[in-house]
Amino acid sequence: MLTRLVSVGVLLTVLGFIPSASAALDSSKIHHSYLALGARTVIIGESGQTLWSARDGSRDGFVLPTGNILVAWSDEVKELTPQNETVFEYHRSAVNKEIGTAQRLYNGNTLVTELGSKPRLLQVNPLGDIVSEVVLRPETDNAHMQTRMARELKNGNFLVPHLLAFAVKEYKPDGQVVRVLRTDLGEIGGRAGENWPFTAIRLDNGNTLISLTHGNKVVELNPLGAIVWKITNDDVGGLFNDPCGSQRLANGNTVIGSHGARTGISMIEVTSAKQIVWQSDHPLAAGVHHFQILTTNGKPEPGMPLK
Repeated sequence: MLTRLVSVGVLLTVLGFIPSASAALDSSKIHHSYLALGARTVIIGESGQTLWSARDGSRDGFVLPTGNILVAWSDEVKELTPQNETVFEYHRSAVNKEIGTAQRLYNGNTLVTELGSKPRLLQVNPLGDIVSEVVLRPETDNAHMQTRMARELKNGNFLVPHLLAFAVKEYKPDGQVVRVLRTDLGEIGGRAGENWPFTAIRLDNGNTLISLTHGNKVVELNPLGAIVWKITNDDVGGLFNDPCGSQRLANGNTVIGSHGARTGISMIEVTSAKQIVWQSDHPLAAGVHHFQILTTNGKPEPGMPLK
């Protein structure tokens, strides 16, 4: 199942992710190609063309270094080739109701979260077998609101946002919670603001970037939980509508998607000064749950995606 890693840049060019010179895009503007996950499951090119598509209603996923696409739906996770051949799959266990996320790990296994009566974080090997399990502590029986975008950290721990717990928890592989970042503090806006953590990203500087869905804001917290950066609807003219997914780009900008935006602008890119430098109103990106920026003006986004 695992294939040899090749240059992402070469793959994107071959698959048409990077536009040719004949595309005649305005070089003075930012153009992205990106994987959109949500109401539609598509890869959209820099000139707006559909490069790849799969079953709708997805939740999480990545374009892998192999060029394959890993996608999580509520009932299953699949790794698909650009020709939509299935090379890996995992189906939700009967004891739970939903799958929340999927990430390919450094060891080749796939991280999956299951929500329901037995909320848990799973490592699934390339054959589709569960090889490890971490019991999660979401502090609610509401399966849909237990968790979303879990991610493995460089130290081997796992970062897990728990919506109704108003907390991002860092779990060790043995299930011990070693750090909790609260999102119901007064300076963030409190529980009344429905600041439910949805996507949590551990940045290289040790801070954590968190999308707060119904709170319509994104915050960056330092390791002690203090705010070092925050962007709200007041900063972007009300463009946030249930921001679920976010990604910190290599240039320091942040891209934020609005799951509640079924028409109009559903994705924006902002600088650290909160200036909007790119936006998408592409109809296939409406209702975006999460995403991955792949290229910018013909150049692949470098490094491990922080999303």
